[in-house]
Amino acid sequence: MSDPHQPAEPHAGASTGESPAEDPTADIDLLSDDPSDTMPVVRGDDPAATDTKEDDPAATGTKEDDPAATGTREGDGRGQPSPVGRLAATVERLRREVQAAQAEADGRAVIELAKGILVERLGCGPSQAARQLAQLTGQAGVTPLEFAVEVINQAARDRLSEVTTAFLETTAGRGDATDPPGNGSFAVRLRTAESAALAAHDAQAVADSLLEHALTPLGAEAVAIWALGADGSLTLAGSAGFSAAEAARWRYVPPGVVTVARRGLGERTGQWIGCLSETGLPSIGRHHHPDGGRVAVPAGTGGRIHGVLEIVWPTPLEAQPPQIVRQVEALADLCAHTLETSTPHHPDGASRPGILPVVAELMDLADGLHDPALVLVPHLDATGELVDFRIHHVNSRFLDPAGRPRGVVNGALLLEAYPMAAGEGELFEQIERVYATGEPFRARRVRLTALVDDVPLAGVADINISRHGGSVLLIWRIEDETARLASLLQHAQRLGRIGGFEENLLTGEITWNGQLYSLYGKPSASGPVPLEDLPAHAHPDDAVAIGRFLRTLLHHRRPASAAFRLQRPDGVTRHIRVVAEPVLDSDGRLFVVRGAYQDISAHHWTEVALAATRDQLAHSEQQASERNRLTLQLQHAIMPPAQAPLEAPGLRVAVRYRPAETQHLVGGDWYDAVVLPSGLVLLCVGDVAGHGIEAATSMVVLRNALRGLAVTGAGPGQLLSWLNMVAHHLTGAVTATAVCGLYDPDRHTLRWARAGHLPPVLVRGSEAAPLPLVKGLLLGAVPEATYEEHEVQLAVDDTLLMYTDGLIERRDRSVEESLAQLLTAARTVPPTLDQQLDRLLTHSKSDTDDDTCLVGIRVA
Repeated sequence: MSDPHQPAEPHAGASTGESPAEDPTADIDLLSDDPSDTMPVVRGDDPAATDTKEDDPAATGTKEDDPAATGTREGDGRGQPSPVGRLAATVERLRREVQAAQAEADGRAVIELAKGILVERLGCGPSQAARQLAQLTGQAGVTPLEFAVEVINQAARDRLSEVTTAFLETTAGRGDATDPPGNGSFAVRLRTAESAALAAHDAQAVADSLLEHALTPLGAEAVAIWALGADGSLTLAGSAGFSAAEAARWRYVPPGVVTVARRGLGERTGQWIGCLSETGLPSIGRHHHPDGGRVAVPAGTGGRIHGVLEIVWPTPLEAQPPQIVRQVEALADLCAHTLETSTPHHPDGASRPGILPVVAELMDLADGLHDPALVLVPHLDATGELVDFRIHHVNSRFLDPAGRPRGVVNGALLLEAYPMAAGEGELFEQIERVYATGEPFRARRVRLTALVDDVPLAGVADINISRHGGSVLLIWRIEDETARLASLLQHAQRLGRIGGFEENLLTGEITWNGQLYSLYGKPSASGPVPLEDLPAHAHPDDAVAIGRFLRTLLHHRRPASAAFRLQRPDGVTRHIRVVAEPVLDSDGRLFVVRGAYQDISAHHWTEVALAATRDQLAHSEQQASERNRLTLQLQHAIMPPAQAPLEAPGLRVAVRYRPAETQHLVGGDWYDAVVLPSGLVLLCVGDVAGHGIEAATSMVVLRNALRGLAVTGAGPGQLLSWLNMVAHHLTGAVTATAVCGLYDPDRHTLRWARAGHLPPVLVRGSEAAPLPLVKGLLLGAVPEATYEEHEVQLAVDDTLLMYTDGLIERRDRSVEESLAQLLTAARTVPPTLDQQLDRLLTHSKSDTDDDTCLVGIRVA
């Protein structure tokens, strides 16, 4: 079989006498009929494709109607070509010839590869294979290059052939898979790109070939091939479509810098970005195509990633069909082949060898470590895919979590020795990732599980995974439970301010930990204090307690504890609690005492503060209780819950007072009903704002003031105006509400006024309604106020109710709704007035726990 990387052999037709039509490399056209398809296509039977420069003006670099192309001087009547024009025409002709030669070489390599396949399959020589290929091409009615690609696809069955098959099946289902002879087909483009990539000596040539043959038909404008370094850095190994200055600026990306290519390493399917500007990621060429699409696909072989293929579109990229995605992945595989075998160039100018370090060096490194280490080498299947890692070497410090010897683990496959590595801990995935990307992985307290006779044995270890060349070094440090518990105990003693000790009574040896020296305020070099000397370091008042502790411990040989005040050398006194237990030997003799000291100073002073707080709280509660008791006594002395019936001609009067259920909510509700010297009856209720003794004393002032003012014979409006001045000036600016009425027994009329209070309710027969809402501000709000009066004519058996808000007020309802409930309850009229007031208090739905006053009058 011919090697596609070697120079092509002479045309088969030259040595075998074949006709030019049978020569599969007769001509290569640079442009197909499809404007979007710029792939080179073989046209063996197209006369127009022959290199006849006489018939093709473009081939000679001249155009009849283009002065610049023909090199004529403008304004020169003779039309003689200028030297610059002739030079430009020559350069254009040479450029086309170079392109044609490159395309011819790429196509010839594909055809020579197909010849080699026929040689192997048919068991014939190269000449016979060339004739057979020409005959089959003629029978199929396609170009030699297209038929050669079909032969390669059937023989290879690789990713390129799978991509081609899937693409053709998809397009065939849509009815657009027709590819006229002479046009560059999808398969030809991929195989030509593959041939050029395999024949390329570096990644730069691969980038040029991929952009020309495979990516330009997809609408791409530039491509970059990044090589992944062992330290996680990215080096621009090759690029096409970018300016030289842009490529020079992006020749090296340090480790940890997040770019589009770096993001492509994190996903197996790569990064498909519709618009680069929306991501904010830096990348090569971002200033030239800020809104274009980007694709970054990892390039790897055998489970190891060697770099990234980044493709640039000039416009936003829509979601691509699966066949295009697989095509890009296949192109990334081609880049991986080149990156694996080439030597990347680094920014420091030094070349790093492409050959990876040998495993023997890594084995020597593992043997020099003080932690268990495994050297892993990749284990590939028949298709070259990574399926496992073989444990190539275990060092002398190796400790198996299951307790197995080194010989059992050495040489085994990782998943066979540790099948649970693919489980919940995802250890195997981390090893795969490190091998693929080269980025090290470290984790603490990873759970390692091994199966021994189908029994899972687990251990906890710190893990370190790193890639060295083509191998992986796995280091773990099994957690020492004893050391961990000792560290945990040390931190617990520090946080609890506890110091431990042990004293051998036979040898006199005493052991203290560091925390105990800190409690005593002594340097560790001064030595510990024996138990017998403990009274010398304690407060003299604690000698009795310490003596009882020592007798119980040393003479009665029982565990004991005591609290004392430790006097430290620095003059600080700490409150300490000591607890100890005796340890007896086999003969029952006391020989060791061990115990602990704890600094309880903070606890002691907290208890002292709590005790003081409790005493202060009890004192405050006693004072509050005394104030409430005096307030209740004052309130009950002025307004008892029930009052003797008022003797008035033609009128029955009843009053009720219901104090608040909670004593500290004692308020300023008040009422009054008295016959004046003029024969009129003064009826009033009021409510002073607030609670407590201040509200109760203000209530007394207002109630008595209104009684004194009423003897003047003034009307209710004038009485409330004077009472407002009293509330504003003489009671410390207290505010209150009130209803004041004067009943005339002779005329059966009630003249009344209100100061911000709810109006009285008139019950007549089976109807109940509030009196009109006359104007009037609450008392004490302003220095002077005028109050509107209203007169109502009462009939026999009419009932008038005057009340405070404690009778109807609720937190969850408006005043209007609460008043409507009162009117409903008031329509039921019991035989006596006292029964009616008691019934209203019983059916009251107030929930504010406020005191309540209720005055009722009934015309006899």
